[in-house]
Amino acid sequence: MTTNTETAGLFQPAEIGPLHLPNRLVMAPMTRTRAGADGVPRPIMAEYYAQRAGAGLIVAEAATPNRVGQTYANIPAVHAPEHVAGWRTVTGAVAEAGGRMFLQLQHGGRIGHPENSGLHPVAPSPIAFPEPVHTPGGPREAVVPRELTAAEIRQTVADFAAAARNAVEAGFAGVEVHGANGYLLHQFLARNTNRRTDAYGGPVANRIRFVVEVVRAVAAEIGPERVGLRVSPGFTGQGMDERDTAEIYRALIGELAGDGLGYLHVVFADPEDAVFRELRETWPGTLIANPVLGWGGPLPEDGGRAAAERLLAAGADLISFGRGFLANPDLVERLRTGAPLNPVRDGLMYRGDAEGYTDYPALNGPVAGLVAG
Repeated sequence: MTTNTETAGLFQPAEIGPLHLPNRLVMAPMTRTRAGADGVPRPIMAEYYAQRAGAGLIVAEAATPNRVGQTYANIPAVHAPEHVAGWRTVTGAVAEAGGRMFLQLQHGGRIGHPENSGLHPVAPSPIAFPEPVHTPGGPREAVVPRELTAAEIRQTVADFAAAARNAVEAGFAGVEVHGANGYLLHQFLARNTNRRTDAYGGPVANRIRFVVEVVRAVAAEIGPERVGLRVSPGFTGQGMDERDTAEIYRALIGELAGDGLGYLHVVFADPEDAVFRELRETWPGTLIANPVLGWGGPLPEDGGRAAAERLLAAGADLISFGRGFLANPDLVERLRTGAPLNPVRDGLMYRGDAEGYTDYPALNGPVAGLVAG
């Protein structure tokens, strides 16, 4: 567990369980669609992550724990031996460059399409995603998902546990369970996407059940200190409407607070927000805060450093940045020195090749091997 103090700045060391971090900056998971059509990580992904090994911790992009959980084309998976082999190349490159990695596990739920996974998407309830879904053939209207049966819920929990075991076998230090941003676990939490009448729907105690079962199954498989949970209280993107946010996260985090997990990762964290403050008071372990820097647009001139320091002062232990690390492989050094940032080239985010991926320049020479302390 990391203990935050007034003197614990961004560039001071920290720990997650037994994992030593040389600084408190985390590279947030970001889907980049550079995997193969079969979900196997490609060599270019090893180059991309190794370039960013100066982060205190890298949380690698969302990987699916089973076929039906696939959201978009060319995202990575972690449910077959070939996926494990592909990821082992990535973790090996990052370790050689001095870095540390967790892998995010994400099931898309209703955010999927048969043209992407070859299967009909599933969800807590048969309520369609209200936006088009990107497929290899272009945007497609979302299909109405099939409601998961009780047996399928149990199998999905088991799939997450198996995926976590695969991730550790592939060389990751741990996994982050994605319970945020409108994907399957979040769909179980929210009233507008979960209209079940069984033990997984209705009152908050039921709606948090699936998330708790997934997290505990993963922790039982690889050890709680290797497990993080990502949440996005009050998130309204991707058609989400929780309606009872404070009650949901008070119950969920209260239930898991004594489990000894590696960390809690709060997205769009705001030190002035009452829910964030309550989560910090309730959660006894390491808390990663992802600051509110807006959707798209240019990065703040300071790279978000001021926002990060406000969150540290409010009790966060680690700070995660997404787009800052995307465009600046040596973001830690740039923030430390106040150097200017590369602009994000948003139009290249999901292109699939090296442009806008591994071609962002570092301040001085090659970036692989940079480890900020």
